Amino acid sequence: MNWMRALGDTGLQVSALGLGTVKLGRDQGLKYPRGFTLPDERSAAALLARARALGINLLDTAPAYGSSEQRLGRLLRGQREDWVICSKVGEEFEQGQSHFDFSPRHTRRSVQRSLRRLDTEVLDIVLVHSDGDDLRIIEQAGTLQALAELKREGLIRAFGMSTKTVAGGLSAAACCDVVMLTYNLVQREEAAVLDACAALGKGAFIKKALASGHLQRDSADPVQASMDLVFAHPGTTSAIVGTIDPAHLAANVAAAGRAIDQANIK
Repeated sequence: MNWMRALGDTGLQVSALGLGTVKLGRDQGLKYPRGFTLPDERSAAALLARARALGINLLDTAPAYGSSEQRLGRLLRGQREDWVICSKVGEEFEQGQSHFDFSPRHTRRSVQRSLRRLDTEVLDIVLVHSDGDDLRIIEQAGTLQALAELKREGLIRAFGMSTKTVAGGLSAAACCDVVMLTYNLVQREEAAVLDACAALGKGAFIKKALASGHLQRDSADPVQASMDLVFAHPGTTSAIVGTIDPAHLAANVAAAGRAIDQANIK
């Protein structure tokens, strides 16, 4: 099974599933079908330990995920080398509302703040957290240029964009190390972005692979069907799945493993 995967030409190796950590730090303004309670420190530590035991090394966080970065900074002390950390810039979530700032100045400040919060000297991956106006950000905001400079300075190892449009994803694939895109059983429009990432040798992270918990019951096992779709595409590097339930995480890893094995047979 091809569980550990090269992230384009960055030199980073990431697990086929990454753990999304929004639920470690934010419980407002989300689109999940049910509410939840933020886990306490013991439960959060147990979740991370379970993820590592299952072979996951990729953690996805962001300033917009409430206290997620700060909590990870505490929880990962003494084990930083075991993880590849992906954070973001551009979106802030304060007093129950999101707001965006893609300026180079804010980008630099955001990365420096994430370094402090995560208690690390370098961020492995930083993505632009798009507001949906992908092409304007790429062509006019200077955000990606600021990230490229931070990469040259050694503060980040790779950069890219979490896009929301096909055009934005294609443009990002041409100039970034990695693109995060939506691809699932009900949203397949961005398959073209996966095609581009595969052709260009760029990393591709899948967000909402399980449709944020809104899977259609069109098959006996919609989770397996979702993983089969995602990993059938050769452009997929890793799928980011957010959960605070260790049992759900283990089931997702098993489904992803079966999907990868099936894709390898083909």
